[in-house]
Amino acid sequence: MSIEEGQPAPDFTLSDADGKHVTLSALRGQPVVVYFYPKDETPGCTKEACAFRDIWADSQETGAAVLGISPDDAASHQRFRDRHELPFTLLSDPDKEVMSRYGAWGEKNMYGRKSMGVIRSTVLIDAEGVVRKHWRRVSKAEAHPHKVLEALQQLV
Repeated sequence: MSIEEGQPAPDFTLSDADGKHVTLSALRGQPVVVYFYPKDETPGCTKEACAFRDIWADSQETGAAVLGISPDDAASHQRFRDRHELPFTLLSDPDKEVMSRYGAWGEKNMYGRKSMGVIRSTVLIDAEGVVRKHWRRVSKAEAHPHKVLEALQQLV
């Protein structure tokens, strides 16, 4: 499935770091940033998460929810969240079903070696549940959240 700007975002329900279910459609009425990342505590993923943390106050002025999704389990998310004081929700997608629907699971090419894995990407969804921006392959994890914030501020 391909995520297209201007189309409704596919709904999903995943568990958060505390084992609570989070459903995308339940967040209607506010913008939602969904970012997909490979693994808790890896250098790029930590930089990206901390950058989202650092722009948290500005993103909250827009009323947006931020959801980070990786295949990691709840215990890993709890440690990652607590260690880095992450104020947003981390969701577990161990079967990679949501990632697959959003184009965040697929073939990657690293140093000439192809493998299947999580494709770092982000989707900005408006208050009506429509995809407004899709960053398909994020290359600069640390700088990316600032681009998301700019798009979010233009959206509201």
